[in-house]
Amino acid sequence: MIDMKKQLTVIVLIAIGLAIVGVGISNFPTETKITSVQNTSIQTGTKSQLPSQLQSVSKTITINIPAVDDQGNGVITKLKVQALSGEGRTLVNVDNLLFWVDTQFSIRTAKEVAENITQIDLSNVDLIYDIETNASVIEGESAGAALAIATLAAIQNKTVNQSVIITGTINPNGDIGPIGGVIAKAKAAKDVGAALFLVPEGQSIQVNYIPERKCEKVGPITYCKTDYKQEAIDISKDIGIDVIEVSDIQEALKYFIE
Repeated sequence: MIDMKKQLTVIVLIAIGLAIVGVGISNFPTETKITSVQNTSIQTGTKSQLPSQLQSVSKTITINIPAVDDQGNGVITKLKVQALSGEGRTLVNVDNLLFWVDTQFSIRTAKEVAENITQIDLSNVDLIYDIETNASVIEGESAGAALAIATLAAIQNKTVNQSVIITGTINPNGDIGPIGGVIAKAKAAKDVGAALFLVPEGQSIQVNYIPERKCEKVGPITYCKTDYKQEAIDISKDIGIDVIEVSDIQEALKYFIE
């Protein structure tokens, strides 16, 4: 009798299970349709596309970069940045010369800064960097700010003010950092006719330490010591060119973009 009850219970449970499965199956769709959505863009958290002017035509920006040669003299070199539709590549023209490693790093940082500021999606943009003159003097990171300005202008199809020259490193957040050889670079900027020279914050006044050696003879022995006299040089007055300090790329753009 107990076995019969167990058998009946099993039969009832099986029947209930089949009923549940049947309901589940009946609710599954028998056909899946995929609908394509055209002309739809997601605005939240996305970057804008390359300006229409650059989608079929390239834009080339030329900007002057101050540097110091191996003799300590200020020189001006010309940088070209070309933006055109492509595959998101960063290319450097090394037909004649080799870019220094830290300059290559500055190029990558400049591209990152330009993308963050403009919010333009550069995944379909090729950027080509070319030094027209002796690239060997573009060592160090002091070309970073100029690289960022030129990149920004190229991808936005803007024109830069050729009477303005800038020196300074570039940080990923857009800040402009200190560099060396400011006086030599200021002289070079003036020599090519620049009206305005932009420098990192705190570097419009250069402090030099001039050695002064004093000797005193005590009996047969001469004692000498060297003291250093501090001298502050106002670059604007000393070189004869307007000098303005800038702390970041956004501030520098106000003087460059026409």
